[in-house]
Amino acid sequence: QVQLVESGGGLVQAGGTLRLSCTASGRIYSINNGGWYRQAPGKQRELVAHITTGGSTNYADSVKGRFTISRDNAKNTVYLQMNSLKPEDTAVYYCNVEAIGPLFKLLEYWGQGTQVTVSS
Repeated sequence: QVQLVESGGGLVQAGGTLRLSCTASGRIYSINNGGWYRQAPGKQRELVAHITTGGSTNYADSVKGRFTISRDNAKNTVYLQMNSLKPEDTAVYYCNVEAIGPLFKLLEYWGQGTQVTVSS
């Protein structure tokens, strides 16, 4: 009964921007740690960005200075602002959130994935 719904992906030119959103819906009480992963065709899944309950963040070296992860606890949402996009950023992006769900249990949830394509 708990779902993570991702949005914001699409096709952009190199140097462009996108903002991804990941919203927990259903029987959600609150969200804790959250992160974004990506997987390009033929490559392994990669951790892109992570944010703790307290707001501390970390990023993959490949996106430092270009991507920003943030959260809105009131909306049960985690965001990924992506600036100065490069063709090598092309991938399916997945959000991952720890949340207090049914029966007040802290569980891990995954989004359905959203495609980001950056053209040259």
